[in-house]
Amino acid sequence: MQHTLISSDTICAVATPPGSGGVALIRISGSEAIGIVDQIFTCSELRSLERAKARTAYLGKIVHEGKLLDEVLVTSFPAPRSYTGEDVVEISCHGSEYIQQALLEALTDNGCRIAAPGEYTRRAYLNGKMDLSRAEAVADLIASESAAQHRMALSQMRGRYSGEFNELRDRLIQLTSLMELELDFSEEDVTFADRSQLLELLEEVAKKITRLTESFRLGNAIKRGIPVAIIGATNAGKSTLLNALLGEERAIVSDLEGTTRDTIEEVLNVEGITFRFIDTAGLRTTTDAIEALGIERSYDKMASATIVLLMLDGTRLEDKAYLSSIQDLMPRLSEVSYLVLLNKADHLEPSRIAEHLSPTSPLRQLFPKGTPLLSLSAKEGMGLDELRKALVSTLGLPHLSPSDLVVSNARHYALLTKAQSALEQVRTALTEGLPTDLITPDLRIAVTAIGEVTGQEITSDTVLHSIFAHFCIGK
Repeated sequence: MQHTLISSDTICAVATPPGSGGVALIRISGSEAIGIVDQIFTCSELRSLERAKARTAYLGKIVHEGKLLDEVLVTSFPAPRSYTGEDVVEISCHGSEYIQQALLEALTDNGCRIAAPGEYTRRAYLNGKMDLSRAEAVADLIASESAAQHRMALSQMRGRYSGEFNELRDRLIQLTSLMELELDFSEEDVTFADRSQLLELLEEVAKKITRLTESFRLGNAIKRGIPVAIIGATNAGKSTLLNALLGEERAIVSDLEGTTRDTIEEVLNVEGITFRFIDTAGLRTTTDAIEALGIERSYDKMASATIVLLMLDGTRLEDKAYLSSIQDLMPRLSEVSYLVLLNKADHLEPSRIAEHLSPTSPLRQLFPKGTPLLSLSAKEGMGLDELRKALVSTLGLPHLSPSDLVVSNARHYALLTKAQSALEQVRTALTEGLPTDLITPDLRIAVTAIGEVTGQEITSDTVLHSIFAHFCIGK
């Protein structure tokens, strides 16, 4: 199919971040890229940029309308050995905003068009330089703010991710072709596909898709930051803990109950993983309408968090009513991963702390066996290193390598879910012995959904526009 998004014109844009800097890079791509730059670039080593060695930088001057704009380095990347698959020229100039704008005006005056967001990568995809999932990984790589995000995007961009989806699609096509062959000979009542073998193949493919869909929660959390809700009764030390982890006074700390009335979110990088810590309102019974609203939001944040830190006041563990309130909270924690933090350890004797942490203590009995229970003092900074290690360990995949396949893209997840649902219909149909013509439509749906992940089945330019519109200009 011919995409309307394919354009024959030549585009230009600043590829470096907006604003002034030491150096800026302007990228030009299209069939006229070399000729357009040649009109404004003069170099003592070259009569023409057409004669330039590929991927070699040349020092020269940009002159427009008889005016010297800047001394620059120009590098050409002839098609198809370029990022976009087209002729590409890169101009490295001084990073003045005035110079950048002047060079763009000189280029547009000579036939260039300013590039739209993501247009370079879109052209790379349309010209077969990369598939759609790898193109999306480019944006994720640029946006990565932690080692885990970087590794995940790099894994996807290197192609193993695409390979997995292409293999799934090929297996599904194999399944579909056998079924459709039967339809071609329907009048002769011929069976080409052994139903038991089809079910085995279906189960194998379905397991792979399920594994990928289940990885989305982790992948999405790593991409956006792992949400960690800090919950507990009033004055348990939640705000103090947040401040201690951040190393600054971000949250207001007070002995007055109900000081924190709304959630406060801050980001912290721990061992290359971005965590979004959420300080919540203290949990207690209150008649204050505003505080009650904050407490309800605390419960909402707890339910949506990947990890919950349950802060306990170590000085109140002899209070039966306090222990009872903890027990009342347990049903809300049944569906989340959580760590129990015994705070204010600086006010307790070491022997007393050991007593509370022992397997037979009344405190331990409140939680399922194996629940992590750490002692710390947020005020004094005690136990914070152990907490950071426990956070990474609880996450379950602390050392994400380039070989780990994790779905982090919401579009991919939606398509996988669609394929999963279609294959479930196929499984039911095969099990019940339904005719072939009732099975093949769902198989086609699954094939199309998997193909859309890498762009093999993309049929709408609207979809592509939506994907690339979120890219930065110059990429």
